[in-house]
Amino acid sequence: MSLPRTVAEVLKDHLTLEVEGIDRMYLNVYQPRLQTDRGVASFFRFHRGETFASSALMNPMSKSFVARIEGFAKENRIPLISFTKGRRKDDVTQEYRTRFGGSEGIVVIGKAQEKTPVFRTEKRRNPRTGQSYPWIVRSTAMVNHFYFYGIDEDFGPFFLKFCTYFPYNAKLCINGHEYVKRQLAKEGIAFEALDNGVLSCADPERLQQICDGLSAAKIDAVLRKWPARVPHPYTSRDRAAGYRYDISILQAEFSLTQVLDRPLTGRVFFEEVIRENLDIGRPDHVQLIFDRRITKRTPGRFRTRVITEGVVPSLHIDYKHSRIKQYHKEGRALRTETTINDPRDFDLGKRLSNLPALRRIGFQANRRLLDVQRISQDCALGEDAFRGVNDPIEVGGQRASGLRFADTAVQALGLN
Repeated sequence: MSLPRTVAEVLKDHLTLEVEGIDRMYLNVYQPRLQTDRGVASFFRFHRGETFASSALMNPMSKSFVARIEGFAKENRIPLISFTKGRRKDDVTQEYRTRFGGSEGIVVIGKAQEKTPVFRTEKRRNPRTGQSYPWIVRSTAMVNHFYFYGIDEDFGPFFLKFCTYFPYNAKLCINGHEYVKRQLAKEGIAFEALDNGVLSCADPERLQQICDGLSAAKIDAVLRKWPARVPHPYTSRDRAAGYRYDISILQAEFSLTQVLDRPLTGRVFFEEVIRENLDIGRPDHVQLIFDRRITKRTPGRFRTRVITEGVVPSLHIDYKHSRIKQYHKEGRALRTETTINDPRDFDLGKRLSNLPALRRIGFQANRRLLDVQRISQDCALGEDAFRGVNDPIEVGGQRASGLRFADTAVQALGLN
C-alpha cells in the first residue's frame, strides 16, 4: 500500500467510511410566555387570579417542585446526589449509567447550584397616592438545579436539567451519534462503534439515511416524552391554558467522520494540513468556509489554533461564536465538526424549527474546509506533475525521453 503524500490523496484513496450527521445538541427548554416581566405578571394575575404578581407566589411553587423531585427519587429508588465543584458531571454519572440494566429510564438525579436569570419583586410607590406595590423585575441568583440523567430507548444517554426557581427553565442534552447506534442495533445492522461515532458499518448507505433522518420533530418528541415522566413544575391546568415548553438551540455540532485505512494516513494528513493551513482562520480565508462576507465591522475573533494533546494535534478555526474543529479521532478517523453556538451568526433564529437550515450550514462548512485544504496542496500536485514531465518514462515497452525544462541550460536557451 502506497503512502499518501497530499491531502487530496488521503481523501481520495484512503477512506474506508464517510458519514456526516448531527453530533451533540444542547437545547434550551423554556416557557415562551414567561420570559418577560409582563408575561409573568399575566400568569399570576389573569391566569391564576392573584391580586398582585409577586415572587412570594413563586416560593410555594418551587418548594412543591423540589419536594416532588425528592419524592420521585425515593419512590423509584433513583440515586439523588450533589455535584461537587471541580468534577465533571458526566464522569460522576458514568458509573451509574454503567450499572443501569433497563432499556430506558432515569439513572441518577444530580443537584448543583448555578447562577441563572430569575424574576424578583421590588417595591414601587405610586407617585399620586403614595401607596407601595410589588413589581416584577429581572435579576440573577444562585439557584439549585436538578439534572435528570437518563437512558432513552431511541436516543441513548441524555440529561434534562431543571431550574428549581420560576419560570423553571430547563436544558436538554442529546447525542446524535448515540441515536444512530441505537437505530442500527434495532434494525440488526452490524457496526463497529467509534467513541462518539461509527468506525465501520455493514450498510453504509442505510447508516447515512439514519443520520439524515434525525429531525427536529424527533428531537421535540424526546422533550415531550421525559417531562411527562418526571416531576413537572406546572399543573395540568397551567399546561391546558397554553403554558407549555418550547425548544431553542443553544449549541449544535455537525460532524463529518472519515474513517482512514490506517493510523499513518491520518498523521500524514495532519502534517500537510498544519503546514499549509495556519492562516485559514484569517477573515479573508474563513469567509470561504462559511460562505459569509466579512468586513471590518463583523464582530468576533477570526483565528486558527493548533492544539496538541500528547502527540495528537487538532486544528481549531473560530468564526464569530462558532468554530470548526478538525482532529484525528482515536487514531482511526478524521473528524471535522462545526459547532454553532448562536444561529444568529448566520441570520437564523434559535427555534428548533431552524434545524434543517442550520444543518446545511454546518455540513457545508465542513466540506468547504476540506476543499480549501485540498486546494492549498495544489502546489505539491503541481511539483509532482512537473517532475513527471522532466523525467524519462516508459509506456508499452517504449521509452520516451524527458523534457528537461528544469535544466538551467534549457531555461537559458528558452530565455534567449
